[in-house]
Amino acid sequence: MFYSITGNLVTTELNAAVVDNNGIAFYLNISAKTHEKLSPKLGEKVTLYTYLNVKEDGLDLFGFFSREELMAFRLLITISGVGPKAAMSILSQLTPEQFACAVGMGDTKAISKAPGVGPKTAARIVLELKDKVAKQLSVDTETDMAGRQELMSGKDVLSEAMNALLVLGYTRGEAANVLKTVDPALSLEDTITAALKKLMK
Repeated sequence: MFYSITGNLVTTELNAAVVDNNGIAFYLNISAKTHEKLSPKLGEKVTLYTYLNVKEDGLDLFGFFSREELMAFRLLITISGVGPKAAMSILSQLTPEQFACAVGMGDTKAISKAPGVGPKTAARIVLELKDKVAKQLSVDTETDMAGRQELMSGKDVLSEAMNALLVLGYTRGEAANVLKTVDPALSLEDTITAALKKLMK
């Protein structure tokens, strides 16, 4: 229903923000990471990507500073036992890049550090999202396979970054093309960050 909302940032709380769009003030649930980005912009014009959660007793509007955070949220709530509250808890603990790294590397401890997310839930998140990535990688064309082999023959960082970008919703072709342009000496998180900047241009 809503893709994004643009307007003046009226106020922020740790888990919420109010954005005024032409006299209509929208109350959005946000993560701590989005709060960090928004706090210096009080009174300024901002854009938040949104997700409308429909419940039996009402509607909840969620706001995200980046499309990648929204992608991660959408992925998380598809997993059994992970609702919007748990998803926001995870995204308050981890940036989208860190979340993608954790899934790609099977780091359940990083995910379970989020309040309300236990080890079993973290393991389910890693298992289900890794499986999804594996399915995306299983359908190969000659072009995609060549790009994939080129990446896999380099540092492990590139293959992990490839998986992380797939987790965030990018195609194999998009990920392969952009990773070829990233400095191979970068760390995994820096590689993902650099790739995302190029993908968002």
